[in-house]
Amino acid sequence: MLTAEGVSREAAPSDAPVPQVVQGMTAFGHALHAKIAEPGENTVISPLSIAYAYGLARAGAAGETGARIDQVFGFPGQGPHTSFNSLTADIITVDGVPPKPDRGERDASDGEPADPIVGIANGLFAQHGLPVKQGFLKTAKSQYDAGVHAVDFAGDATKTIDKWVTEQTAGRINKLFDSLDPDTKLVLANAVYLKADWEKPFTAEPAQKAPFTLADGSRKTVELMKQSGNFRYAKGSGWQAVELPYAKSDLAMWVLVPDAGGAPGDLLKAETLQQVGSNLADTRVGVFLPRWDFGTDLDLLPPMSALGLGAGGDFSGISDGLTLKQAVHRADITVDEHGTEAAAVTGLAFPVSAAPEAETTVRADHPFAFAIVHKKTGAPLFMGQVADPAKK
Repeated sequence: MLTAEGVSREAAPSDAPVPQVVQGMTAFGHALHAKIAEPGENTVISPLSIAYAYGLARAGAAGETGARIDQVFGFPGQGPHTSFNSLTADIITVDGVPPKPDRGERDASDGEPADPIVGIANGLFAQHGLPVKQGFLKTAKSQYDAGVHAVDFAGDATKTIDKWVTEQTAGRINKLFDSLDPDTKLVLANAVYLKADWEKPFTAEPAQKAPFTLADGSRKTVELMKQSGNFRYAKGSGWQAVELPYAKSDLAMWVLVPDAGGAPGDLLKAETLQQVGSNLADTRVGVFLPRWDFGTDLDLLPPMSALGLGAGGDFSGISDGLTLKQAVHRADITVDEHGTEAAAVTGLAFPVSAAPEAETTVRADHPFAFAIVHKKTGAPLFMGQVADPAKK
């Protein structure tokens, strides 16, 4: 694996602008969700995974491209890199490949909740021989703990990348791209994995069959898990929310329920989530929650284009000529009476852009002059003319 020589992961600085990055990431998550979510369709995305991927790309983005990334994600002017380093240190529970859990049936009396597993990984996969710049390698290693895997995009690169994805998501997601452009020279990837048990599992009372009203007003019968207890609860104009904490961690799920007929996606706005967090208070609550198990596969480029950040751009800070050609995101989640397992991957693929079309032409097909000069001083080392290049 290629990394910057003598560089290791840095300790996260205490003054990293984490709140600004989190605020921007949250606003981005809602904006993306609003672009892709269809009424009546399940949706899951990981703003964290997408932001990590574009944050790492930001380390090699030049000029206007970097400014556009900052605008879409709300990144601070000095770059998000130390903040992502700090977030990783605060969030992860495993350093390296997460263990693959036993996904068999669990008994209601399965004892103490398990320790949570949270992993965040960043991967770089570059064509053999692609010259990756040292400044980018330094940031990738020191802030994202990422080095470059040399691969052959005309050969087994896809298998190598998919193996990495499978390992980093504990087998929940097994591929990144459906297919890669044959001109790809670099893939930048992020993976996020979570496995956490509820602090209070939904196992004391049996689930009950109940109607679930769909977006079109029709109903279907589902099983609702239920429990009563002291939970942190908040309500506002047109919504209510309950916090379901995960055991042995600072993690929790906020279940955000709009009033009948309300749009659930509206509750993901940054200002609403901030209001929820500020108003949660201990309350005796009866919680009725369905199980769910689904995933979302997303071509990121169309919605990202709508948000102002599509294909193209200048990523010459990674390697000369790199431009963004493909962006994908996959996420899935399983929620049951015991807890939650979820995974997400984000991939950005970069070919080397073709040389720009010439603005004019210099055609030395008749007698011409030449000069060999020292550029700094202009001193002519050699000069002359070519009247007949075939003549010795």
